[in-house]
Amino acid sequence: MPKALITGINGQDGSYLAEFLLEHDYEVVGMARRSSTDTMGRIAHIADQLELVQGDLLDQSSVNALIDQHQPDEVYNLAAQSFVPTSWSQPVLTGEVTGLGVTRLLEAFKPDAHYYQASSSEMFGKVQEERQSETTPFWPRSPYGVAKVYGHWITVNYRESHKLFAVSGMLFNHESPRRGLEFVTRKISHHVAQIKLGLTDKLPLGNLDAQRDWGFAGDYVKAMWMMLQQKEADDFVIGTGETHSVREFCEIAFSHVDLDYEEFVVRDERFYRPAEVDVLLANPEKAGRVLGWEPHVDFNSLVTMMVDADLELLRKEHNL
Repeated sequence: MPKALITGINGQDGSYLAEFLLEHDYEVVGMARRSSTDTMGRIAHIADQLELVQGDLLDQSSVNALIDQHQPDEVYNLAAQSFVPTSWSQPVLTGEVTGLGVTRLLEAFKPDAHYYQASSSEMFGKVQEERQSETTPFWPRSPYGVAKVYGHWITVNYRESHKLFAVSGMLFNHESPRRGLEFVTRKISHHVAQIKLGLTDKLPLGNLDAQRDWGFAGDYVKAMWMMLQQKEADDFVIGTGETHSVREFCEIAFSHVDLDYEEFVVRDERFYRPAEVDVLLANPEKAGRVLGWEPHVDFNSLVTMMVDADLELLRKEHNL
């Protein structure tokens, strides 16, 4: 039975990846910080099948002890300060966790294991090509994006310098009903459900014209695993190859519950970024060709899935 260590297992991606690996007969060890123990709701349904341990990417001795004790065959580094707006108010913490935390893991890493680094489309930032591939230059536009670039390149450096099987997945935006409420997609779906149920009457948003390549997180964690099953370590862009605006997300979400988004969405300057990323669009051709990976949940289905899940959640919470 192969053993996998997932850092950030209590996050959206960690929960879907843990489910996937359990279905493939893995022994799964999940790492979370002590302060994150109250956010285990995403994995509560599988907690009895996991070994949950405390660890902190800010502490080298903690990371060393974790790797030494569990000797994982595969390591998936999904832990990060991952909310882009927070990276402007906490840039040093973001750099320590999202950037240097990668180095701490690689320093503790065992040469015969396989390592996955969660890179991000935010690394492309001010895009240099219409569709971003593995060779598109990076131009990050936030402290989060900058930290992810460091994590990406240090992974490449350790692969080349120490012959480690270490890969980076440059995942474009991927969402689900398990997305945190602070992220714009879940903010929209949750507010739509609240409005439909009469719990609120407004949805404050920033840039409605920002465009992203949005997919379903459950599809994307399979790509992570597929990267670690290859004969040679390599990096891959993962996305749908389609772009949609925040406005489109609103239109579909509100129309799904027979409402007009224009009656409820209000523009709020607080939600604009200091340096905006206007468009992100993946070129996932290499992932399709080499890994045989493709997304299965389309954009419309993703949006309606999230709205339906929040309607169900709120009805239970409020006994509606």
